[in-house]
Amino acid sequence: MIEKDSIETAYAFLHQKLRVYEHSTLDWQKDDIEMIIADYADRINPELLSRLSGGNSEFLKNHSTFLADLTQAVNDLEEMTR
Repeated sequence: MIEKDSIETAYAFLHQKLRVYEHSTLDWQKDDIEMIIADYADRINPELLSRLSGGNSEFLKNHSTFLADLTQAVNDLEEMTR
């Protein structure tokens, strides 16, 4: 079961990181955010991650798809909070 608190916490954290990532012009800052989010993905509710990722084991961990994954996760979490 996915607790409402898990969804809200994930949304707040990922939303904030997405906004910084989107507006950053610093490669090191973007790299740091990618590492932080990949670590976070390893620790969040496994059921929530599975729902967000659709079973993609590289979700939020692949540099080439990171921004798309993060944007999707934030949008999906926003829908889940309604």
